[in-house]
Amino acid sequence: MWERTLDYLFNQRPAFEREGATGYKPGLDTSLALDRLYNEPHRNYRIIHIAGTNGKGSTAHMLASCLQQCGYRVGLFTSPHLVDFRERIRVNGKKVSRNYVMKWVADYRKRALKDYEPSFFELTSTMAFDYFAWRHVNVAVIETGLGGRLDSTNIITPEVSVITNIGLEHQQFLGNTLEEITSEKAGIIKPGRPVIVGHADGVVRNVIERVAKSQRSQAIFAQDKPEVLNAVHIDGMLRLNTASHGVVDCQLTGDYQIENVNTVLHTLNLLKSLNYRIKKDAIVDGMAHVVENTGLMGRWMKLGEKPLLLCDSAHNPPGFEQVMRQLKRETYEKLHLVLGFMADKDVSTMLRMLPKNARYYFTQAQTVRSMKCEELQQNAAAMGLQGSVYSRVEDALEAARRSALPKDLIYVGGSMYVLAELLKYLGYGD
Repeated sequence: MWERTLDYLFNQRPAFEREGATGYKPGLDTSLALDRLYNEPHRNYRIIHIAGTNGKGSTAHMLASCLQQCGYRVGLFTSPHLVDFRERIRVNGKKVSRNYVMKWVADYRKRALKDYEPSFFELTSTMAFDYFAWRHVNVAVIETGLGGRLDSTNIITPEVSVITNIGLEHQQFLGNTLEEITSEKAGIIKPGRPVIVGHADGVVRNVIERVAKSQRSQAIFAQDKPEVLNAVHIDGMLRLNTASHGVVDCQLTGDYQIENVNTVLHTLNLLKSLNYRIKKDAIVDGMAHVVENTGLMGRWMKLGEKPLLLCDSAHNPPGFEQVMRQLKRETYEKLHLVLGFMADKDVSTMLRMLPKNARYYFTQAQTVRSMKCEELQQNAAAMGLQGSVYSRVEDALEAARRSALPKDLIYVGGSMYVLAELLKYLGYGD
């Protein structure tokens, strides 16, 4: 029954995550029709809506963790999942049950809209909104899927919108320039509702300011008055000295999380001004236990020692550059890189960031969007990067393990879908 339910969602409903362009369906008509079919469930609770190029998932999970520690019943909707579909929909960190998903899909199939053909993401968004209403959440943290203005989630009216940062991505859908992409992502800004922006410069900032002004929305740029004053790595945590909350230890230790934490703290400060019961000790606890509280995986995640095994979800040039910078600061004798990318990403730019003196294991996730490992090997060789090909992620990992010595470092990344197969192979998320 469970496998049939997933088959219906993924294979009978177009899914961008697996199929690419054929699964992308912009526009809100179908989402609005689904929303009416289920009596507009999102109107039963408060919402924080998050868009951006990088950091959406981490920011969403940190906010959810802190709000949970503050005593709220928190819904969390994110994408994609890594191991289990149910990771997308959580209440206070617990995944939606298989039974609920199966019953919901069966119910939908009985009352399916006649004049519409919902996509995978449209159905999943509606399911999440309906589940949160059924579970009587106080507040839901909702991450956009792709873009903002025409994203399936953009039927909601949040109390606060959050835009983490904006870079070039999904140009085939969102536009070829930063100005066009920003206009799409800034589409989550709603009339009279404030927006927190993590980082924005130049044309990105100009567009956000223009959209916010047109919506009579207060725009707060977290970079202008940093909450995070400095940060160091101590005892497996990212220790942050903050302006308003003292010392905060964050369980997410990627250097890029400094910007995300800054965004989260500004958002929590704003929520406090909106009469949310935000407490300093709850923020400290929420940041220190975000993984346990929300089940987040794949962000600068340590999977083993001797050799050190790390993975990260960075999959576009801005995020990948930050990860490569942090890798350079790690101590090791030899670096082993297990990499696979989606073919619709800017792979050439990411390959140019890679060190020549590492050992490479080129692989691919089992999805039609993946760049074939042989093609990746050829593209890398043209840039002086030599390595072997493995058609399965687990085979690439095991080859790296066989080659690596105890003081070496193995890094696995390039794609969320490579991570998904890695974590499933290693038994995470069951």
